[in-house]
Amino acid sequence: MLKNAEPTYGTLYLVPGTLDFGCDEMVKITHVLPLNTLQIASGLRYWVCENAKTLRAYLKRVGEICPLELPIQKINIQELAHQIHKKGDHSEQTRGSQKAQVSLYLNPALEGHSIGLASEAGMPAVADPGSSVVRAAHALGIPVVPLVGPSSILMALSAFGLNGQSFTFVGYVPHESAALQKRLKELEAIAIKSEQTQLIIETPYRNNSLFKSLISHLNANTRVGVSIGLTLMGGKNMCKSVADWNRSPVELPQNLPVVFAIGS
Repeated sequence: MLKNAEPTYGTLYLVPGTLDFGCDEMVKITHVLPLNTLQIASGLRYWVCENAKTLRAYLKRVGEICPLELPIQKINIQELAHQIHKKGDHSEQTRGSQKAQVSLYLNPALEGHSIGLASEAGMPAVADPGSSVVRAAHALGIPVVPLVGPSSILMALSAFGLNGQSFTFVGYVPHESAALQKRLKELEAIAIKSEQTQLIIETPYRNNSLFKSLISHLNANTRVGVSIGLTLMGGKNMCKSVADWNRSPVELPQNLPVVFAIGS
């Protein structure tokens, strides 16, 4: 008696992008993405992404190195639901109302077609939306394969000289002054007590505001790292004690992404 064959599903590829989204300067795509990643991306006909316009621009750059299997206009691109951007991939509201929609994104994989998942910059589902799609793929038995490319969180961490054996990415911090000061002191206490590096991101136009809060409210011996414009020509990585920062203050660019760190 013949056994039923296992279903042949497509693969969900997590496709990293460049880190120059929203920047005036663009990096050469081959400087940050290996050929294998570009080859796989060029052959995908189905995509789930954060922003369709950004993905089309990305695919145009990919196609200059590895010709696309289909014209961009014929590639099937699905944008993640607005609710996922607003509430996050794993909020209670998202899990309930968007679960069915997220599963629909993966229908091509159930029919044997591979799918790319992309965010606007760096690795999807890390500091960006997409983890709900990955979770749904696991639930459906669809293979998940992350491709090689830049992740600003890990790159910044490696450049700070802080504890890379124990760290936390906390994402965004509050903007209101009192709430921000309280949160920064909480993160500092964790960093000092457990020697766990705390990683933070912020919208570029708020870079200086957050930086000034860090060096104004944290202890003199606490170390603060700033990683500016990773992979870009003018990128810089600096990590000093609060006391040293206050002796030699800097002005951060308002048009480049920055990863911040608190450490001991």
